[in-house]
Amino acid sequence: MNSGATTPVGPQPRPPGPVVMYQRWRRLLFLHWDWDVAAVQATLPAGLTVDPWEGRAWLGVVPFRMEGVRPRFLPAMGGLSNFPELNVRTYVRDERGRAGVWFYSLDCAQPIAVWAARAFFGLPYFQARMREQLDERGAGISYDCQRRGESGEPAHYEFRGVGGATRAGEGTFEQYLVERYRLFARRAGKLLTGEVWHEPYAIQAAEVAHWSPIPLRQVGFDVGTAPPAHAAFSPGVDVSIFLPGK
Repeated sequence: MNSGATTPVGPQPRPPGPVVMYQRWRRLLFLHWDWDVAAVQATLPAGLTVDPWEGRAWLGVVPFRMEGVRPRFLPAMGGLSNFPELNVRTYVRDERGRAGVWFYSLDCAQPIAVWAARAFFGLPYFQARMREQLDERGAGISYDCQRRGESGEPAHYEFRGVGGATRAGEGTFEQYLVERYRLFARRAGKLLTGEVWHEPYAIQAAEVAHWSPIPLRQVGFDVGTAPPAHAAFSPGVDVSIFLPGK
């Protein structure tokens, strides 16, 4: 059962506007918890409404690695273009019925990327100390994230993909979660939207040996010790970023 809203969730045609940036998103872990719709709605800016699945809002924590991040007319540049990131998100619709993602926070290990995303896109980026480590075979991933200024243990994740990776089926819960090609942000009191484009994700089940509630708690959602209701893994996608608009 999907949300029944006006525009579909799923693979989209490439937007007609100019590309402003290229990125590669690699080794993504998608962890999701269901939450009360009204409680999530209370956290959203005017102009956005919760896009529920089976009557529940969904909160996601997504650690992954960014690679090859570059503006359209410049080459990738080592550590400036390759770094780990972690976002906390929920799924929304705007007043035109367009499906997208609202980010509560995005932790990033690259300070220039944090500055640029805040300054030009109005996204809630935070500088963090982060580490991604692969096991000898490259199958298992260990991931740590500690936001700058925060004390205590870092948010720690251990996971690996299991089984074959395939595209999410039409109208499935997995498609609802991962196939989102629009993001929303608030800057100077205005709601902005940007589009991304990539081939549909190849996703597979995720075996999660360790997860952390810290990123959710930092944005006001305390899941306690409740494990994620859904976990999935993707090897990654190559992404084009388009100019933000209204």
